[in-house]
Amino acid sequence: MSSPSLPPNAILRDLGTRVASGRMSRRTFFERAIALGVSSGMASVILAACGGGTSSPTASSNGPVTLTLWNALAHPNPALTQLYQDFHAAYPHITIQETYYSYADLYPKIVSAAAGGQLPDILNIDNPNHQAYSSQGILADLTSQITSWGQASTYYKGPWSSTLWKGKNYGVPYESNCLCLYYNADILAAAGVKPPTTWAELRSVAKQLTTNGVYGYSMSLVKTEEGTFQFLPFLWQSGADLDSLDSPGAISALQLLVDLLDDGSMTKDVLNYTQQDSITQFVGKKAAMSMNGPWQLQGLKTNATFKYAVAPLPQGQQASSVLGGENWTVAGSSSHVNEAWSFIQWTQGVKELTTYDTTAGNLPSRQDVAQNAVWQTDPYLSVFINQFASAKARAYGPNYPQMSAAIQDAFQSALTGQASPAAALQKAAGIVKPLLP
Repeated sequence: MSSPSLPPNAILRDLGTRVASGRMSRRTFFERAIALGVSSGMASVILAACGGGTSSPTASSNGPVTLTLWNALAHPNPALTQLYQDFHAAYPHITIQETYYSYADLYPKIVSAAAGGQLPDILNIDNPNHQAYSSQGILADLTSQITSWGQASTYYKGPWSSTLWKGKNYGVPYESNCLCLYYNADILAAAGVKPPTTWAELRSVAKQLTTNGVYGYSMSLVKTEEGTFQFLPFLWQSGADLDSLDSPGAISALQLLVDLLDDGSMTKDVLNYTQQDSITQFVGKKAAMSMNGPWQLQGLKTNATFKYAVAPLPQGQQASSVLGGENWTVAGSSSHVNEAWSFIQWTQGVKELTTYDTTAGNLPSRQDVAQNAVWQTDPYLSVFINQFASAKARAYGPNYPQMSAAIQDAFQSALTGQASPAAALQKAAGIVKPLLP
C-alpha cells in the first residue's frame, strides 16, 4: 500500500535542508517549488527557515558579488550608469549588472521569471505595480532592514505608501514625479490670459487659445496606464475616487474632458497620444498647454524655441495630482538580499539622491532632500515640488491593473461618443468596486 503524498510545504522543507547542507542548489529548489505550485515568496520563507536562505540582512559579504538588476527607466540612462559606477567605487566587491526592458515588457517578464525562479536580485518597478508584486510573494519583505535604517519618516506619504502591503514594507521609493501644467507663455501673453487655476478657467482659456492650427490643451488619453495616469487627477480633483467612480463628481470630471474635446480645444488624437506625443505637440507649438511631468524639462530646455512656464494643475473641488515614479525592490528569491539592501540604502543617501535626481530631472521622494535649493529656487521644479504635496499614489492593491483597464475603457468610450460619461463610469464602477481591497 503506497504512503499518502506529502503536502507541498512539507516537501519543500525537506528540500530546504538539502540546500542548507549543500546537496541541492537554490535554483533547483525554486524550480521544484514552482512545480509544486508554491510561490517564490513562500518558497523563500521556507528556505530561510531551513537555514538555506540568505545570510543575515544586515550582514555584508566581503567576497565579490554581482547583483543582477532589471529596470524599465529610459535607456540609455547616463545618470543611472554613473550611479552604478559610484556605488561600485564605494563597495568594490559588489558589481551591478543591469538589464533593460520596456515598461510594456517588464511586467509580464517579472511574472514569468517568478514562475520559473529566474528573477534578478533587484527590481526597479513602476510604483502602481508594487502592491501586486508584494501580494504575489515576488518581493522580499524588507520591513526589518527599513526599521533598523530608521529613515522612513523622511519620505513623502504618497511615495512611501506605494511600498506597503498589509503593514509590511517591500521596497523604497527611488524616483518620483507628478503632473503639472506646462504652458506657452508667449501664446498666453499674446492672448492676454493667465494660466487657468480652476476647471472653468481651463475650459475657457483652452477654447480661447485654440486658433490657427494650435490646440489650447493637450494630454494623453491613450488606452494604456499612461491614459489612466492622466485621467486620475481629474477624478480626484472632483472629490471622487475609485470607490465612487459612478458618483456625480466623477461624472463631472469625465464630462470636462468630453467638453474640451467637443469644444475643439483638444485634438481627437489625444486618444492615441502618449505623454511624449503630448509634449511633442507642445514643443512644436501645436498645443498651448500640456499636462505633463518633470521628466520633460530636459527636452524642453533643448528644443523649445519659445518662453514656457509651469503652473499647478487647475482645481476642481480640490487640488490633486497623481504620483508617478519607481521603487527599488529586492526579489524574494535573491541569494544576495543583504548586498541588494546595501545598494538600495546607499542610493538613498542625501548626497547620492540629490546628485541622481538633479541629473535625471526627477523629484526627490525624501522631504529633506526636497528642501535643497536646487528644487526650491528653480522656477519649474519648485512648482512640481509644491504640487507634490497633493499627489496621490495609485495604491489600490494587487488588482489595480484590472481596475486601470476598466477606467481606460470608460474614458475612451465617453470621448469617442460610444457612451455618456455617466454610463461609461457606471460600467467601470461595476468592474472596479469588487476589485478594491
